[in-house]
Amino acid sequence: MMRRSTIVVSGLVLLGMSFRSPAGAAEAVSARPYSGGFFDRSTLTGDWGGSRNDLAAKGITFDANLTQIEQGVVSGGKNGSWEYGGRGDLTANLDTQKLGLWPGGFLTVELEGDWNESVNGKTGALNPANTNQLFPLLIDNNVALPNLSFAQFLSHYFGVFAGKLQTVSTGDKNEFAHGKGDAQFFNVAFNINPVTLVVPYSTLGAGMILLPTADPDQAIVNFSVLSATGKASTTGFDDLNAAIFAGEGRVRTGFFGLTGHQLVGGLYSNREYTSIDQRLGSVIENRALAKKDGTWAVYYNFDQFLYETDKRAGKGVGLFGRFGASEGNPNPEQYFYSIGVGGKGMIPSRDFDRFGIGYFYASVNNPTLQLPFVVKSFLRDEWGFEAFYNVALTPWMLLTPDVQVIGPSQKREVTGLLAREYIATATVLGARVQLIF
Repeated sequence: MMRRSTIVVSGLVLLGMSFRSPAGAAEAVSARPYSGGFFDRSTLTGDWGGSRNDLAAKGITFDANLTQIEQGVVSGGKNGSWEYGGRGDLTANLDTQKLGLWPGGFLTVELEGDWNESVNGKTGALNPANTNQLFPLLIDNNVALPNLSFAQFLSHYFGVFAGKLQTVSTGDKNEFAHGKGDAQFFNVAFNINPVTLVVPYSTLGAGMILLPTADPDQAIVNFSVLSATGKASTTGFDDLNAAIFAGEGRVRTGFFGLTGHQLVGGLYSNREYTSIDQRLGSVIENRALAKKDGTWAVYYNFDQFLYETDKRAGKGVGLFGRFGASEGNPNPEQYFYSIGVGGKGMIPSRDFDRFGIGYFYASVNNPTLQLPFVVKSFLRDEWGFEAFYNVALTPWMLLTPDVQVIGPSQKREVTGLLAREYIATATVLGARVQLIF
């Protein structure tokens, strides 16, 4: 599938810390097995002559990856052409205690960029089929700094964080269905609860972290205040006119002696949004689209192993599910549901292979345009199915074939002044190659 030449992108990043926990920060700066044979080590570039392991022991890590995806809408949808694109990350983490400064401090910096195109505008769906190509900005060919943040733990039970925060990598975390589309599922619906997408991907913010048991692996609670207008390409200080208040809690469970997690969260925004429902007469009279003040969302997810072979490495197979509810305006996805099965290392000698199968359904608040004698609607409920298998050719080279079948929310496509074409169920095939440097 990856028929085009590999494009080398220097300087890209993934910092993941909107609601960063000490677990995430500590994991990011912990020593890693960089050493080893070419086909066995964890990264393509290895231990840099031993200096990489030495830096990690002192609390400094640099990690990079490059993810390339080729996808095509092979039937249905709006356009059947194949598209190729990619994204790269460069992440730097610093642990002040390991560096010999003071305990409990974690600095994270992320540089990120993407290039070329995706099929996201060609399926007719609200939920993009290629999460990887959404970042750092919705338009292609960008390099940005989505994360420059610092967390400080004041005790074993309490910490604070602030900075320019990247809100995707750690919020709404799930063992089998989570991330930026570079390691597990491709579709946004299985990586991020869509009802939360009013939160900017990268924005200024601050918050607190609570550890009820002093063990972040057991339970963690986060509260944050975020700018509602942030972008990965700007500092955000020039547009601080609205806020999002968010909270999230995650607890580890041990049903039947197997690992699982339960997560609940919610958010409220006081930003003024453009309403998805419009009256043509009002638009003409006022020469502006109708607005609405504020919005909210609540969400839940769970993951539960059904069979577990290695708890520390997360090997086994289990269930996952999500539910979300929003006001339905400005985000038209009013209710969201997903369910699926995921697993890792289920084939002997294939410790790093992953797989996932999932189904989602989004109940859409259909936007309307109210004309003098008729009301025009544009959307319908959306559903989708996805299956992938992540083949670890080496620990640092991962090949993932993927198939999606999507019942898109968009009903018809306007192809001319009067011509309208019905948008049928879309079948999307794709392949992903990730290199971990």
